[in-house]
Amino acid sequence: MNTPEQPKWRQDFPVEWAEDHYVARREFAKFLVLGSLGLFVGSVWLWGKGLLKRNVTPEQLAVATVDEVPVGGVKLFRFPTAADPAILIRVEEQRFVAYSQKCTHLSCAVYYDAGAGSIRCPCHHGFFDPTSGRPTAGPPDRPLPQIDLLVAQGRIYAVGVR
Repeated sequence: MNTPEQPKWRQDFPVEWAEDHYVARREFAKFLVLGSLGLFVGSVWLWGKGLLKRNVTPEQLAVATVDEVPVGGVKLFRFPTAADPAILIRVEEQRFVAYSQKCTHLSCAVYYDAGAGSIRCPCHHGFFDPTSGRPTAGPPDRPLPQIDLLVAQGRIYAVGVR
């Protein structure tokens, strides 16, 4: 009697169904529950870490003197930590604004273009309004984090981040 030849895949993968390891529904459900629990714990940890970081109040930092920055001029500084670049802009004679210098799209460094009257991100052609920090064009969809300023006795101080 002539037996049919085994298919090629059966020769490459000689696993017998009787020896195959099945995953029971109970094991699969246990894997899903434990995986979901791990994701939940990780999310709560990240949320708590962000909440604690937000509640830290930075010290006041003397950024510049009023005479140091002309109208339409900028001053770069770091606030609230040495790892956070920031930009101070004098938009009017008596009005100063400051923002984080990281674009909200992909964290590229932004700069103030006085000729165009906008804050620009050169990486992906994003534009922000210098008076509010809101995006006006390009891929960014969130405003730049604003730094609260205090002007006293001819000096400009960074006092917090919004």
